[in-house]
Formats: sequence, C-alpha cells, structure tokens
Amino acid sequence: MRSDPTSLIRPDIAEMPEYTPILPFDVLSRRLGRGPQELLKLDGNENPYGPSPKVYQGLADYPLYHIYPDPAHTLLREAIEGYIGVERERILCGAGSDELLDLTMRLFLRPGDGVINCPPTFGMYAFDAGLHGAELITVQRKKDFTVDVEGIIQALHDPPHAGCAKLAKLLFLNSPNNPDGGLIAEEALRRLLDLELVVVLDEAYAEFSGTSHMGLTREYQNLILLRTFSKWAGLAGLRVGYGIFPGPLMPHLWKIKQPYNVNVAGQVAVLASLADLDYLWGNVQRLIAERERLFAELQTIEYLHPYPSQANFILCRVMGRDARELKLALEGDGILIRYFHKPGLEDCVRISVGRPDQTDALLDALWRV
Repeated sequence: MRSDPTSLIRPDIAEMPEYTPILPFDVLSRRLGRGPQELLKLDGNENPYGPSPKVYQGLADYPLYHIYPDPAHTLLREAIEGYIGVERERILCGAGSDELLDLTMRLFLRPGDGVINCPPTFGMYAFDAGLHGAELITVQRKKDFTVDVEGIIQALHDPPHAGCAKLAKLLFLNSPNNPDGGLIAEEALRRLLDLELVVVLDEAYAEFSGTSHMGLTREYQNLILLRTFSKWAGLAGLRVGYGIFPGPLMPHLWKIKQPYNVNVAGQVAVLASLADLDYLWGNVQRLIAERERLFAELQTIEYLHPYPSQANFILCRVMGRDARELKLALEGDGILIRYFHKPGLEDCVRISVGRPDQTDALLDALWRV
C-alpha cells in the first residue's frame, strides 16, 4: 500500500489558511479580456513610473548572469550605507523585505512562542507567524488605525489573557501602516521599545512620508527596521529589500540566510537606482503631489470616506453601497483597486496613487459608477 505523503505534513501547516495575494497582471488581463495596456492597475501599491532608466541600461550591459551573485552583497550594502547613513555591518539584504520577515522569525521563534500583531496591517506578519508555528497575539488597532499601546502592554504582561501560554518575543509594526497609510508617533514607539521584546518596524513606504525612525536603531538594541526598493524605486518585480539589525544579531542572521538570496539582476538594479537618486526622488515627489490631489477629490464623492495617508495609497471606507460591488464595477472598466472586508476594514477599498492621467480616469469612473 502506498503511503499518503499528505499525512506527513506538519498538522499546523495542513490546517493553515493560505495567504491570498493580488492576482498577477497577466492573469487579470486574460480574465478580463483586455490587454495589459488597457488596464489601470491601482491595487498593488506599485510605482507607476517604474525604475530609473539606468536600471534598464545596467541590466542590458551586465555580463555575468551565468555567475552566482555575491552572497555577502558587498557592493549592495556599501551603496545602501551611502543612501541611509547606517554602517553596512548592520545591514542585511533580502529577496524583498518579505524574506527578512521570515528570517527574523526563523531567528527567534520556536513553536508556541508569542508574536504580537496589530491589525488592520500587512497580512504577511500573521502569515509568517503561522508558518513558524507561533502563537499569534492580536491587539487590534483603534478606530483611527493608531496603535493601541496600552493594549500591547497588557497583552505582553498577561499572556493567558492574550490567549498565549508564552510571553511574546516579537512585535510587528508598519509605518506608514498598510492599508491606512498612518504613521506611528515616536513617543508611542519609544514606549514599546522599552518593553521586553523585539520590535520589528516595517518602513516599506517611508520614502513617501518623509519620516523615518532609523535613528532609533542606534539607541535601542531591540529594534529591527525593514526597508524595500519595491515602492519608491519601482523595483517590485525584482524583489530587493534590506534590514537594519542590532549588531549582536548579525552573525546569527548570516548563518541562516540562504547564500544567494538576492539575484544579480536585483543587485544591478539597486546599484543603478542609487546612482540616479534625483530621477527617482522626482517620481516620489510627483506621487506625493498626486496623493494629495487624489485625497482631495475623493472627499467630494459622497459614498467614499478617504483616510489621510503618508504612503502611496489611500484607504477609503465605502458608505451606503457595497464595497465589493464597487470594486467589480471598476474592474469591468479595466480599473483595479484592492477590496477589504475584515475586522476594522469592513467595506473598505484601497487605491494606489497613480500618474495624473490615471487619477483622472479613476475619478471619472468613480463618478460614473
């Protein structure tokens, strides 16, 4: 009798719900019967201006695709050091910041350890916690999406109340937070950093806010800060992120990192991007200006309540009509936005900031539907 391999799967993985990302562009194009050039993609928080022209040239000219990439990311970390002013010895690169989330959990967590998550927020924190067999301690954000500091303190000091037998080791935060675009106040962050746990602060959208808590990584040995090139530099498809880690953690992270985790195309693209900052910052400023215009226009649409954002997207609560039907109506026009219906995000849609012509097309459709 042949054995059933599924019977050997970890029980917690077998019962775990899968993460549901947005559908790939080409799949949506085929499903909707429209060419990619006919779709207005405002559902993934991508940069509509794309990479620097130097990226395309750098990728075309690179001669060593047949050679494995540098596992130490030497040139990459040197360039990032120049960009952020943090010594390269505390910088680790990953295949997107998603990989660094996974590495951080791998470093700290054993099955049953506690992880504090503050939804509504980026879904990968809860997903990765489940993947590592952690006990997820949920501290819901307040109605204005600010972090419930007192709730976190209570959850940390009263684990049975939080539904977890063990004290939490990790706290995950996002600033600007996805999906609402709000920032965490430094006073609140400092209070949380005074707790007996490691705080992982995801600043994937920091370049659009003009603010960062990077300076606190020199003050606190329990702060890990993650960044990415996916959003501001337009490299989402090449998957390169980086983290600033406390020095004592670095030797252990190097031990568990996959040797060739950042491919050569990604490394070439980042180096070319950091050599063309004026161009990229010009695009960032255009998106910030367009975000403010879009926010003002959305306020005039009676069935939408937009929330102020410091990222490259705007969350809207849909009132007096069905949010999913709104998403599908726009999709029928070839306009893609993100729909949410979960605790704290009932009847909500999230709209990525596009170019001015894309904003015009979106607004026209919102009035028509």
